Amino acid sequence: MGAIPPSYDISSEILEKVRSLVKEDVEDITFIFKVLSDPIRIGILKALNADDLCVCIFVEVTDQKYSALSYHLKLLKDADLVDYRKKGKFLIYSLTGLGRKVLDIVMEVKKSL
Repeated sequence: MGAIPPSYDISSEILEKVRSLVKEDVEDITFIFKVLSDPIRIGILKALNADDLCVCIFVEVTDQKYSALSYHLKLLKDADLVDYRKKGKFLIYSLTGLGRKVLDIVMEVKKSL
């Protein structure tokens, strides 16, 4: 405290608002960003936007092992970006509503780069 120079003009209301915003809990958002920090996971989201898919398809089209892809899919599921359903002996993955929204935002950012 006391680091704001006396010559810097800021109201106490704004200062309190800034203090509150900086201290706000954003763990859920940071978790999603951490999950999105791997290009494989972004690729999985993009593929699931085309169709619901089994992990076996990702094994076929990537150089990733089944266990690694299962880990990526688990993180995406933990972030509520994907979900799955059983179809016979297969788990079929799909985007959640949040997953679609996040992917739309990611693709918008990519367009801006």
